[in-house]
Amino acid sequence: MIDTHCHIDEEAFLPDQEEVIQRQRESGVEAMIVPGVNAASIPTVLDVCRRHPDYCYPALGLHPEDVKADWQTQLDIVERAIRAHRDELVAIGEIGLDYYWDKNYKAEQQEVLRRQLTLARELDLPVILHNRESTEDIINCVKAVSLQPSAFSPLRGVFHCFSGSKETAEQVLGMGFHLGIGGVLTFKNSKLSDQLAAIEKQLRDTEISKCRDLGETLLNRIVLETDAPYMAPVPHRGERNESRWMIHVAERLAETLGVTKETIIEATNRNARRLFGIK
Repeated sequence: MIDTHCHIDEEAFLPDQEEVIQRQRESGVEAMIVPGVNAASIPTVLDVCRRHPDYCYPALGLHPEDVKADWQTQLDIVERAIRAHRDELVAIGEIGLDYYWDKNYKAEQQEVLRRQLTLARELDLPVILHNRESTEDIINCVKAVSLQPSAFSPLRGVFHCFSGSKETAEQVLGMGFHLGIGGVLTFKNSKLSDQLAAIEKQLRDTEISKCRDLGETLLNRIVLETDAPYMAPVPHRGERNESRWMIHVAERLAETLGVTKETIIEATNRNARRLFGIK
């Protein structure tokens, strides 16, 4: 299994970080992508990834919750770091929009997102997108930057911690992005399983023009993730999350799509390696 979103550099893991990483290796986790969230996380992300090359892969970005009054200074630092460490990075992220906690900086969040999306096109890097109560705006930002005339690479990436509607999923897939599936899929009151099952059925029954490039299965555009130390799946809700617990997500996803757990792991690993260019 490949964990495409793990904050192993964060404070929650500092007391036993090496032991945690070793435990993931022993449990069948083949790699983890470690996203940055602000200027302060640049050294912590790079440090853990350099200590575990070809296992921990770095991404850097400015998270929407960190877009405050000093956003220009923060973004300048993050952008310089992304350019300086381009050859080490597998993505720009975690970036996006979040209107849940604070709506005072909506315009600034959108400007920060557009700049980082544009940088991703310039540097030919995928993006890891955070979306909370901002679906319409984040899709509009992605489309706007995607349509900008340039010789740069097309936008690609993943909508992290996807839990949206069938209609939103179709929009995301239609733009050529992946769905990041994590612990939410296992939650008792989550409707995500039904949404994914409906999309898969529609793809099998009819050819959706918006999703034609997906081929015949949703599995071409799904990756597994944890958001560790957050969002632990059932039966570990309330605990510090770990990458090895993706197995519960894989099992639930297998039930949802009517395939084997092994098929899920093989497909999501393949998708992760292709999208992020990891070994």
